[in-house]
Amino acid sequence: MDLAELTAYAKEKYNMEEEHKWADFPGFSVLRHPKTGKWVALVMRQWDTDTGTEIERCDLKCGGDSLLLVKPYITPPIRMRGGSWVGIAFGDSTERDVVFRLLDRAVAVENPHGYTIVLPSQPQSGAGGYQDTALPFAGSAYRAPKEQVPERLREMRRTYEYGRESLEARAKNFYFQAVQMQDYEDSVPWSGSFVSYYPTYHDLNTQQLRGYFTWRAGLRRGDVQPIPSSAAYLYVYELLNVVGAATPAESLEKLAEFERLYLDSGIGDARMRTNLRRWMLEFAVLHDLPPELARQYADPKLVEQDAALSALRAPEAHSDAEVFSALCLLGGKKTEDSPVVKSDPERGKTLFARCWRRASAYEWKGWDLFTLCFEKRNVRRWFPLANAVYYERSAPKDRDYILDDCRSFYCRGGRWQVKAFEKQHFDRARLQGFLHEADARLRRYLKTGHYLRENTADAWAAPYIDAAIEEDRQALLEAARPKITIDLSGLEQIRRDAAVTRESLLTEDEIEKIEEPEEMAAASAGEDLPDCLPLDRMQVQVLRALLEGRNASEIIRAGHAMPSIMADAINEALFDEFGDTVILCEGDNLLLVDDYAEDLENYLGGKGNGGA
Repeated sequence: MDLAELTAYAKEKYNMEEEHKWADFPGFSVLRHPKTGKWVALVMRQWDTDTGTEIERCDLKCGGDSLLLVKPYITPPIRMRGGSWVGIAFGDSTERDVVFRLLDRAVAVENPHGYTIVLPSQPQSGAGGYQDTALPFAGSAYRAPKEQVPERLREMRRTYEYGRESLEARAKNFYFQAVQMQDYEDSVPWSGSFVSYYPTYHDLNTQQLRGYFTWRAGLRRGDVQPIPSSAAYLYVYELLNVVGAATPAESLEKLAEFERLYLDSGIGDARMRTNLRRWMLEFAVLHDLPPELARQYADPKLVEQDAALSALRAPEAHSDAEVFSALCLLGGKKTEDSPVVKSDPERGKTLFARCWRRASAYEWKGWDLFTLCFEKRNVRRWFPLANAVYYERSAPKDRDYILDDCRSFYCRGGRWQVKAFEKQHFDRARLQGFLHEADARLRRYLKTGHYLRENTADAWAAPYIDAAIEEDRQALLEAARPKITIDLSGLEQIRRDAAVTRESLLTEDEIEKIEEPEEMAAASAGEDLPDCLPLDRMQVQVLRALLEGRNASEIIRAGHAMPSIMADAINEALFDEFGDTVILCEGDNLLLVDDYAEDLENYLGGKGNGGA
């Protein structure tokens, strides 16, 4: 608990504002009794230079017997003197309900005795003006009319267990009374105001109880009427305790319905919506509801932040648009307004995303860029529904609950922990420096104008941004290179057709002349070629012939092929290796490109063919 919760409670319940009385001591303030004006609390905030943290304490005028409460955070008074004062130290172990009750006691101790009757300054409407009010005198027989209390309310009040005023005890009383009254309806509309921190039925008088149950019945039917927020919290607490719903999943649906019907209508306040979203996530985890359902009802800002962290943590698994949106969400919206993006949104987003991918692939002393910007996931104790009236009927079982890639919850031995990236640990300056450097260099690369001055402190990012720019430049060159596509699917049929045509045209003498090369081809067919060579035997023979300065026409004719098709097939097979044309076809003759002769001879020899 921190001091701000106590001052908020004092403001909400008693309309007590902090008064800063000492200009030389801005961390000191007082809370005055709303009626008497006397001090009931001295508030102290002091900066500890040794630890770099703020120490929060206060003195409460709640009676010296409060020291009998053996709590490590309750001490003798720190600044005040007298037996009526006690000291409170604020921290993780400070219990809200105990401190709030001590403040209630401090206010009650200072309440003035007697009664004050306040008459309006103008007569009441009606012919009679002020109405006479009977006041009982000592010994008179007059008795005020007895309050009419429905029997169900009487039964509910009889079940209240007195003796302990801890938040846990109040939550237990509330739960059993809520179960008892879950189907109760009344017909007395709500009137008046009501302010209470952690309200329960026990805090309401009979008229307020009847008004609440009338309001609840209407809300369940879809009839939304205004009611003080403290009373509306009772309905939320009922659903958090799975009262008024058959299952936890139904409770979650009704909580979401309450947000739509009540808060979205403008009746509630922003604080209630914040609490409700937090509680819906915690409720889903406690009851092991599906993570996709929990994400649906959790605070949208938390879900959006986790999604952005996931995109930057594993950028290769996310689109350029997702990575760019994550950079803007976590690093600031200025990047969205860069002329790099405005001039060409799709390309601009791609370039920023490419810069992040390049930089995040490297490490500095074992730390990658994501970890430098957001640190590792932090593990801390987690107290679900700690700031709500919630009664835990049994200890939770050991289990793991994975909400998303960046947030997990673990329960061991009844103790919950959360593992997540905590916003207070983010190095936003580093991320913004990276984005500024990327923006500056991308503007110059694209010649957008409105250039930014580069910051020497962010020069560490320059090599990775320049690598991304070079990658983009090469991609553009590759896209501009003309693509040669050869359809080899019909090559065999073309060869067969060419052979038939050739045989029909050859004379007997010509047929005899080609028998010797065919025999040579047959002899060489026994040579083994490595599997990794992307050439068939005839193509290898043609290349060897050209490397030896021989004419390859006879080999081509013997294989029933055509010179132009042979050249195209060889060039296509060797394009990945040489990236260019190695064979030219002029008429019926094949010519070797001289620039690649030596490389080609090494290539064939390097593949285990021995060049022979």
